[in-house]
Amino acid sequence: MSLAGILEKLYARRRFGIRPGVDRVRLVLERLGHPERSFRSIHVVGTNGKGSTSAFLAAILSAAGVRTALFTSPHLVNFSERFRIDGQEPPPERLETLLATVLAAAPAEATFFEIVTALAALCFAEERAEVAVMEAGMGGRSDATAVIPALMTVITPIALDHCDYLGATLPLIAAEKSAIAEPGTPVVSARQPAEALEVIRRTCAAGGNRFVHEGDDFRAFWMDDGSLDYHGLGVELSRLLPGIPGRYQSQNASLALTAAEVLGASGMTIAPDALTAGIAAARWPGRMELVPGPPRLLLDGAHNPAGAAALAEALDAYRCRRLILVTGVMSDKDVPAIFAPLAGKVHHAYAVTPAVERALNDAVLAGILNGLGFRATACGSVGNGIETARREAGADDLILVCGSLFTVGETKAWLAGDHFEGIRG
Repeated sequence: MSLAGILEKLYARRRFGIRPGVDRVRLVLERLGHPERSFRSIHVVGTNGKGSTSAFLAAILSAAGVRTALFTSPHLVNFSERFRIDGQEPPPERLETLLATVLAAAPAEATFFEIVTALAALCFAEERAEVAVMEAGMGGRSDATAVIPALMTVITPIALDHCDYLGATLPLIAAEKSAIAEPGTPVVSARQPAEALEVIRRTCAAGGNRFVHEGDDFRAFWMDDGSLDYHGLGVELSRLLPGIPGRYQSQNASLALTAAEVLGASGMTIAPDALTAGIAAARWPGRMELVPGPPRLLLDGAHNPAGAAALAEALDAYRCRRLILVTGVMSDKDVPAIFAPLAGKVHHAYAVTPAVERALNDAVLAGILNGLGFRATACGSVGNGIETARREAGADDLILVCGSLFTVGETKAWLAGDHFEGIRG
């Protein structure tokens, strides 16, 4: 059976939906002989910036000579993107064999993401990873990744998202996410809203966790020449050139640098040149990813109000005659809040329906955008939206594709002529 064939069995597990808890994935790992115990792990939780922060940190560790695994979700185009060893995806035939092993060990009620998490643990053990950077799916203590013990937790900015599962307030979401930290292990956090920060501090105090906070203990600043200066716990770095574009990446890069400093203080050998090299070498597709033109396309996975606000600020660095928007969102998102930061910046918006079950219909989205003051047109599929925008755009215009990682992923697949696997989780 090919990887595509066995993936159909895995995708069938989506019928179980999202079911918080770690008992099922713990059972799978036990049946597999506890592969997660063969490597050390780092949890990365939060609402925005988890993927970029994880990519920066993994690149730093790889630059330091540590055999580093990276687990992220969702994938943009291909399932294998979720698993990387020193930046490389496993071969399809290898992933097929490992997935068959995990499916054979999984109870009938195990969910899609639980099996994928167990697959990551088995894959990383088989590939003899020394450290795995594990991005949480969406939660914290009830996330499937929580079953994997970690020597550190990194918390990116927390905002309202997935409220049906995590809680309707920032304190509830902060409590869920920060509770993933193992007692006595360090916690490195981005700047947080006051009500979230209070909960995180309280969680760390109760667990005996060292708490390191952006702004109080470390910070990074953009310089006039476009480079980044980092002022860390014991390291000062100047003229850094992050490999992942976007003004908001200063925060994600500084989180990764500080996490690496803390790891270095615990005995892991991470030289200053590895910090610089890792920040420069990091890559994260679909985040302020520029596709050459003319006209140019800018792809960004912003899919909630906080992410959209960061995107709107980052757009100031891109000169163009007109900004043309191609966008598709999921039906469970706060659409007006996502697009409010872009109001007044967009010449024409083309609404699309990504090829995933939860997608909001393009005509409905166009109606919402028109109500917000955009000039919006429904375009059907993602590919049709891109083609329509390209016909309107001049050489000096910029086409922005955003609204959902699924929209960005489908765009990348369409541009490359690849099959798109739009799977949540």
